[in-house]
Amino acid sequence: MRSCLVLWAVLGAMVVAHPAGAVEWGNLKGRFVYDGDPPKEQSIDTSKEPMCSKHKVVSEELAVNGENHGLANVLVFVSSKKVTENPEYKKTAKDKVEIDNNGCRFEPHIVTMRVSQTLVIKNSDPFSHNSNLAPLGDTATNPVLTPDSSIDFKFTRVQKLPVPVACNIHPWMKGYVVVKDNPYMAVSDKDGNFEIKDLPAEELEFTVWQEKSGWLPAKSTWDPKKATFKMKIKPGDDNDLGEIKVSPKLFEKK
Repeated sequence: MRSCLVLWAVLGAMVVAHPAGAVEWGNLKGRFVYDGDPPKEQSIDTSKEPMCSKHKVVSEELAVNGENHGLANVLVFVSSKKVTENPEYKKTAKDKVEIDNNGCRFEPHIVTMRVSQTLVIKNSDPFSHNSNLAPLGDTATNPVLTPDSSIDFKFTRVQKLPVPVACNIHPWMKGYVVVKDNPYMAVSDKDGNFEIKDLPAEELEFTVWQEKSGWLPAKSTWDPKKATFKMKIKPGDDNDLGEIKVSPKLFEKK
C-alpha cells in the first residue's frame, strides 16, 4: 500500500511539472558566412564635414569580417502569424529602444523593436544631426537633434520592411528600424552570429533580409523570392542552423 502511495505521489509531481498542453520553448541560432573573398572596406569621405572628419566612417551596406568571413547585419525574424509568445517577453513589451547618432553613424545600424515599444532617437555627438524616419502608412518624423538631446517616437503599425532612418545633414548616414508585433527577431553580429531565444516549440516560418540584397535566400531550400524557410523548433538549444554560406551573387545588381 505504501509503495502505491509513493508511486501516485511521483506521478502527481510529474503532472504538475509537465501539465498537458504546456508550451515548451527553444532557441534558434546560426552564423552567416560570406562565401567568397571578403569585399574591401569602403571608407566614406567626410573631409567636407569638419565635425565628422575625425571619425572613421565606412559603408555598412555589406559588412563582412575579413578574418572569418562573418556577415554582419543580417536580419532574421519570425513571419508566422499569431505566434505564441513566451510570458517573459511581457516584461519588456513597453520598453524603450534606442537608436543613437554617434560618431557620424547610427548605432546600432539596425534596431529591432515591437510596435508596442517606444523608439528613442538620440544624438550623442557634440554637434547637430537630423533623423529622417518615414514609415509606410504611419506618421513620419524628422527631428533636428542638438547635442545630447533625444526624442521619443511611437509607431502605430507593424512595418513589413525595415524602415530607413537617415541624416540629411550628413547624407551617408543610414540605419534601419525593424517594427514587428512579436519579439522574435535578431540581427547577426560582426562575426555573423545570431540567436533568437524562447521561441515556441512548434513549426514556424522565418524571413531573412539584408540591406544590399533585400530578401536573402541564402540556402537553396529557402523560398527564392520571399527568402523564407520553415522549421520545427525543438525544446532547448538543439536548433542550430550552423554555418549559412551566402553566395556573393546574391549581392550583385539585377
